[in-house]
Amino acid sequence: MRITTDTESFVQRELAHTEGGHDWFHIQRVYNTAKTICASEHANRLVVELAALLHDIADSKFHNGDETIGPAKARTWLEEQSLDSKLIDHVIAIIENVSFKGGTTQRTHESIELDIVQDADRLDAIGAIGIARTFNYGGFKNRVIHDPNIPPNVNMTKQEYKSSSAPTINHFHEKLLRLKDLMNTTTGKEMAQARHDYMEGFLDQFHSEWDGKR
Repeated sequence: MRITTDTESFVQRELAHTEGGHDWFHIQRVYNTAKTICASEHANRLVVELAALLHDIADSKFHNGDETIGPAKARTWLEEQSLDSKLIDHVIAIIENVSFKGGTTQRTHESIELDIVQDADRLDAIGAIGIARTFNYGGFKNRVIHDPNIPPNVNMTKQEYKSSSAPTINHFHEKLLRLKDLMNTTTGKEMAQARHDYMEGFLDQFHSEWDGKR
């Protein structure tokens, strides 16, 4: 469909110089995974595809924590394409609710389309890709890999989560290992289990090597 291909091009241009874990390839993976999940659900495919493509058009973590820039930029783009206002509102509602935000923030919108895009985004945060993205971002923020003297904080508020500078390994416990149980769709849950198991194996090996055991 022309609108999706045009949106793909728009997103590629906007994210041309973005940090590697939140770049066009992240969007592309989420887009493809969302389509996979959507095939097993009764959902508006166009809404799913547009929301997946635009969900990180201006991630707040790269804009001083401002969560309004992304939805505003997405809305401007969609309105320029002369799309139906209800469809636009639906896509924007998904973008506003898709992020983890510490895992304690209640969604202000409910739809199967949000469930699908949220699952797809969370799936890209776990497994082999999730591990790679986590260390890429930790390096980008110049964080230490691990510090046994700084335990994970799994009860952070949204603000604490957004401002955290904890060691990269802590992020697995503070977010990534929790995502399996937060999946919405049957397909998302099935895909998450294998990726979750892979991360647990990685962490077992990591801590054994850290302690000089193998």
